[in-house]
Amino acid sequence: MPRWKVFLAILSLLLTILIWQRGLQESFDRPSVTPKLALNQREIALLAYPSLPNSISPLLVGEDPELGLKNTLRELDQGQTGNRERLLLATLAISEDEKRSLLADTFQEKDLNTVRETLLDSLDQKDNFQILIDRIQDQQSDPLLYRMSCLAIGGEPDICVDERVSRNMAFRLLFSQLLPLLAILMGLLLFLRQGWLYLRNANSPWPEINFLPLSTVDMVLLIAGGFVVLGELVSPLIAMPFSDLITREIASPVKESLKVLIGYAAMTVPPLIILRQQISHLRIKVLSMEWLQWGGRSFAKSAVDALKGWLMVMPFVLLVSWLTTLFFGDPGGSNPLLDMVLSSKNYSALSILLITTVVMAPLFEELIFRGVLLPALVKKQGRVLSVLVSALIFALAHLSVGEMPPLFVLGIGLALLRLSSGRLLPCVLMHSLWNGVTFANLLILSA
Repeated sequence: MPRWKVFLAILSLLLTILIWQRGLQESFDRPSVTPKLALNQREIALLAYPSLPNSISPLLVGEDPELGLKNTLRELDQGQTGNRERLLLATLAISEDEKRSLLADTFQEKDLNTVRETLLDSLDQKDNFQILIDRIQDQQSDPLLYRMSCLAIGGEPDICVDERVSRNMAFRLLFSQLLPLLAILMGLLLFLRQGWLYLRNANSPWPEINFLPLSTVDMVLLIAGGFVVLGELVSPLIAMPFSDLITREIASPVKESLKVLIGYAAMTVPPLIILRQQISHLRIKVLSMEWLQWGGRSFAKSAVDALKGWLMVMPFVLLVSWLTTLFFGDPGGSNPLLDMVLSSKNYSALSILLITTVVMAPLFEELIFRGVLLPALVKKQGRVLSVLVSALIFALAHLSVGEMPPLFVLGIGLALLRLSSGRLLPCVLMHSLWNGVTFANLLILSA
């Protein structure tokens, strides 16, 4: 082994530790989407409430959805509270003094200030209901604010509640809550079945896994040098001016989405070049179907395996995520892509983000972590330690303290799927399904 190669590996490893330490530390300063998701969930629940059957309404929205929204609004940090949230809180306040306190300052937004003045006039009983309701008609594009303002100035539910919007939100609520619950139950049943088969020694033996004959130094150069140092640090510096040049004539938010796509594509280049160089003497292609065991000829079986894997890992990812929040609170540091999806209303921008998260990320990350890293670790360290190490590196690479525990569990699930199926395609499809469902849920909660 050449000394220069060992030196580069050690240097790459040290730089990776510094990059990951700084990235994880900076993740505390990044805003979390959790409060925004919780608020959106409460707003949808309140809008959906009139259209929900009495039998399932307490399960989905609680006994008092208005109180739930009020508590969520009060728990928000001051930096996360805008004038719209102040108006909603004013309509939910019980005491007149609290209402006036929330409405005391003039709002810069003209339409929101109109609602503010209307609410104050209703408290002072300056105008009758019809005049007041006419003044806030333009707010019907924001169904919840219109509804709560209408009720606050004395309107009846049959006037203030838009039944079409309520039915639409009821459907969104059912999709965002009942489907995950059904998936969790199915996943637990599948997991228990697998456990029963294991105890009876009725499981099919795991197939043999191909591995690329890479040394430990090669793996360090690929992951630490290629993926982290060059991919996460150097590539963005090169890609940034290039993406600025390409997108300078493009308006937001498509511009930002394209920058994400270009940045992610640039990040994949160094590891692929290094991998190609490392296996060049083997006379095989980087994405060789044989060596990486893609399993593309059995797509239907791969899709079924991916669905089963996704169902079985979901209860444990959600449990770990819940326990992390319960014991440590919300550490923040959500992936910026989540906030972009949650905030964007542009279909073109969302389509670009969809390609990045559901196609590019699963293909590249599975190639590196479950296609190359995991099999090489299995050969050197055995299955158990290899699964844990590859999952930990996968979680660390996302540079988010808050998302690390659930990503670690997801990484374990993906690694077990790779070993049990003997193919890489199920892992790509499961990863894509995970990202796709998360993407769809964010779109539902963004309304």
